[in-house]
Amino acid sequence: MAKFEHHIFVCTNQRPPENPRGCCDPEGLGNLQILFKKALAECGLKATVRANRSGCLDQCEHGPTVVIYPEGVWYGGVKPEDVTEIIESHIINKTPVTRLMLADGCINTPVCQHKQPRKSE
Repeated sequence: MAKFEHHIFVCTNQRPPENPRGCCDPEGLGNLQILFKKALAECGLKATVRANRSGCLDQCEHGPTVVIYPEGVWYGGVKPEDVTEIIESHIINKTPVTRLMLADGCINTPVCQHKQPRKSE
C-alpha cells in the first residue's frame, strides 16, 4: 500500500455547553469526520488520503477545527457543507480554501482576536 499523501485531522473534542471556549463536536458523534471519510471514498481518494478523528487541537474558539498535513493548513468553523469544497479545492486541486483558513496569528497562541483570556483550565 502506498503512503498517505494527506492526513485530515478533524477535532471531535467535547466540552460542556456552558464552556466559554466552545466545542468542536457538541453531539459527540464525529459527523464531520464521517462526512470527510465518505466524500474521500466517493472521490476515489480513500487509499491516499486519511481522515482521522482528533482529540482537542486547542483551537476551540475556531471550531469545528480541521487541520490538513503535510501542508499544515488549519481550517476553522468547518461545516458539513464545506467538506466537498475542502476536498475538491485543497486535496484534489492543491488550493487551500482561504475563506476557512485560520490566520497564522491564531494558531497555537494563547491570545488572538477570537480567544477570550483564559482562566486556569
